[in-house]
Amino acid sequence: MSGEVKDRQQQGTRASDDAFARVNLLGDSQAFREALRIIGRIAAVDVTVLIQGETGTGKELAARALHYLSRRRDCPFIPVNCGALPDTLIESEFFGHERGAFTDARQATRGLVAQAEGGTLFLDEVEAMTPRAQVVLLRFLQDHTYRPVGGRLVSSGNLRIVASSNVDLEEMVRNNQFRRDLLFRLGILSVIMPPLRERRHDVVLLAEHFLQRFAAQYERPAKSLHPDMIPWLLAHPWPGNVRELENLILREFVLADGETIMVPRVGKPAPTPMVDNDFEEQTYKSAKARAVAEFERYYLGHLLCKTRGNISLAARISQKDRSTLNKLVKKHGLDCERFRISPV
Repeated sequence: MSGEVKDRQQQGTRASDDAFARVNLLGDSQAFREALRIIGRIAAVDVTVLIQGETGTGKELAARALHYLSRRRDCPFIPVNCGALPDTLIESEFFGHERGAFTDARQATRGLVAQAEGGTLFLDEVEAMTPRAQVVLLRFLQDHTYRPVGGRLVSSGNLRIVASSNVDLEEMVRNNQFRRDLLFRLGILSVIMPPLRERRHDVVLLAEHFLQRFAAQYERPAKSLHPDMIPWLLAHPWPGNVRELENLILREFVLADGETIMVPRVGKPAPTPMVDNDFEEQTYKSAKARAVAEFERYYLGHLLCKTRGNISLAARISQKDRSTLNKLVKKHGLDCERFRISPV
């Protein structure tokens, strides 16, 4: 591989990472990095994309990343919740209307398609579209032409459609609740955002990021996670995914009296394991020790990768004593030389 090609690839990787960071898509787990890799690959291909995943997994953030990584990045990104579109005015909402087109149409109005001209129209919760709305969208996707309500001229929309859903659209098709031909049009390329329970130690990384962000946003002293909080974070199933984590960290950040965030207060349901099947057979002490050890290995590996095995730099970043950090590295059998030669 020539140096010029390698430089272009590195520049592309940096641009992707910047775009992901810009919309707060953060994580190092294999499942999450694979989703980001797919987003980076398809961003340059100007076709319709379907983003799927559970509620709170970051589907709109993924759509924004697709937009910022595409050639349409300098044009509008228009998000719309399909469940809020009035069925009786669906054509007007999408394509706009001319003055006098219907009662109360006192002036011409641009629709969502015109507002997103040159950019991206993000259709969130596309499964909530009524049968009539599905027909209207399908017709537009066929050739990207439309006519405002009450208008005479046909216009052409230059934009990209990105849709998202948190349900199984194939199941909806089988139940005659969603058009199969529309699903084919929307799912030319697709991305699946993994749930937080499959991202394991990304939970700790995200929690620390939220703490830093809230401290800056609300101009309050920085706070950190209490050591007992980490096993709890790793064990909780996170049915609400990243959004649930963000809301919990914000609540605890505001309510915490000291400088550390403790395990959530009594009254919250006990977390169920998100780790190995034999987790429940362990004592609390052994389960906690195992979770902490796994976190330490993950954190140290990530830290050494970032610093290319430089213990002094790693100690400054982690704010740990150099000798203490070195003992932890040796405890977990990590070879600094390996990170200097070929960081993983």
